[in-house]
Amino acid sequence: MDKMTNIPGLKKLWSETRGDPKICVAVLDGIVDQNHPCFDGANLTRLPSLVLGEANANGSMSAHGTHVASIIFGQPESPVTGIAPHCRGLIIPVFADESLKLSQLDLSRAIEQAVNNGAHIINVSAGQLTDEGEAETWLEKAIQLCQENNVLLIAATGNDGCECLHVPASLPTVLAVGAMDDQGKPVDFSNWGEAYQKQGILAPGKDILGAKPGGGTIKLSGTSFATPIVSGVAALLLSLQIKRGEKPDPQKVKNALLQSATPCNPKDTDDLSRCLMGKLNILDAIEYLTGETMSEDLELESVEASGCSCQNNQISESEIESQAPTTEQIIPNEVTTSEIGQTSVNIPPLPQQFTTQTTMSNRPSNFVTASEAPSELAGKNLVYALGVLGYDFGSEARRDSFKQLMPGVSIEGTMIPSNPYDARQMVDYLGENLPEAKALIWTLNLELTPIYAIEPVGGFSRDVYEVLQSLLDGQIQEENNPEFVQRVSIPGVLTGRSVKLFSGQVVPVVEINNTRGLYGWKVNSLVSAAIDSVQAEASDAQEDAIRRTLSSFLNRIYYDLRN
Repeated sequence: MDKMTNIPGLKKLWSETRGDPKICVAVLDGIVDQNHPCFDGANLTRLPSLVLGEANANGSMSAHGTHVASIIFGQPESPVTGIAPHCRGLIIPVFADESLKLSQLDLSRAIEQAVNNGAHIINVSAGQLTDEGEAETWLEKAIQLCQENNVLLIAATGNDGCECLHVPASLPTVLAVGAMDDQGKPVDFSNWGEAYQKQGILAPGKDILGAKPGGGTIKLSGTSFATPIVSGVAALLLSLQIKRGEKPDPQKVKNALLQSATPCNPKDTDDLSRCLMGKLNILDAIEYLTGETMSEDLELESVEASGCSCQNNQISESEIESQAPTTEQIIPNEVTTSEIGQTSVNIPPLPQQFTTQTTMSNRPSNFVTASEAPSELAGKNLVYALGVLGYDFGSEARRDSFKQLMPGVSIEGTMIPSNPYDARQMVDYLGENLPEAKALIWTLNLELTPIYAIEPVGGFSRDVYEVLQSLLDGQIQEENNPEFVQRVSIPGVLTGRSVKLFSGQVVPVVEINNTRGLYGWKVNSLVSAAIDSVQAEASDAQEDAIRRTLSSFLNRIYYDLRN
């Protein structure tokens, strides 16, 4: 028996209903392996979508979709016991294994498709990081369609570990779901924010058992896997309404889940806002709906965990394209695993390090992605590359766009058109228009040759772009300037993707999740600091010799360690 059965109140709700086939739950996710033994006897229908083909045992999004669906529809006495096994399921694949993201437009179409096919609940274990929870018009209209048809959309808050908002979770009428551990405490990666304080709850999201494509089970962590737990409970509550002779009312169920949520206490977290409106409370939700007091005789425990991760899952959340995307895109919300340990990058204390606040701020992302938890380094190829920072446009159209946007330069009273290849002009322009940094392809160069494309992703992406702009500024200073940056160090993760530069050269893409380990090698400052420490004992002649020796030593370190 898996740990799902230990969710407080679930056994009591199961004693009333395991789900009614009249209640329909749509899962918008990766392709689901419906041949998995846990789905034997499940009432699942796959609807046609832009994602074709069958589930891949080695596909990260097939793993994500199969895991999410099994949490809801896994049959009793099977490898995975789902929350609402007797409800009807609509499977609408929106994430392909080879493309881990989708546009808000495609998500909107899938939501509309689910509504038109009779869904009462729509599960979206994915989201796009935004500045203030804003969405594109077509996604807002899709959410409005849900409201008009009394369809409950349940979405993950995301795993950036920051006070920041994902869409669709932050949009009005959506029920947002964050993750808590087996002790009922908010997990570090689960997002929080003002909108979630009014429409969000926490559910178990650490090391949740689910089905694995091709057979077997796996335990994964993330708001992605807390979300289907709430979707399953909501489906059971709707089924309970039918059993009581009532008309199923998703809006009333949503209110029951929110109003009955158990508030956190100071022992759970230092910041109570991380608990959103509170923790999932099934017994009180039943009481809210029925007016009957519920209790369980057994000891109530929260979901216990052990973790693991999809193979080659990519969760971060933005991609470099040779052409700027026409629509913003959405990413699944997953995090860690128990089979593969989390890998860390150990960075030696080399020159100046750029740091950021310990609390992640609200930063935009370019895509909608899945919400699996922050073990994105597990099983990945890590990179710690040394070289010179550069940038590329990827296409003539993008270069010309920068040329039109950048202001001209006045030289001796004569206005000269802007030159986007002039790093000084680019630094000044990005200093005033940092969001434009996302339109560039940032590169790491070795002997004037690009070897990697650098792609900031996740909740710290804006901070990373600020550091890149600062490093580029340092590189264009005079060589005797203390702020002159001779080289940079870039820690990241090889994605397996590549991007084509303006010259036609194709380079691999390295993702950077935060500013840790981003350094500018300020050799002048290092040498001056060393000389200051021995200044009392060194003559002017000795100072020159020390400066040359230290500079040569640092250069030797670079050539010994580079790439």
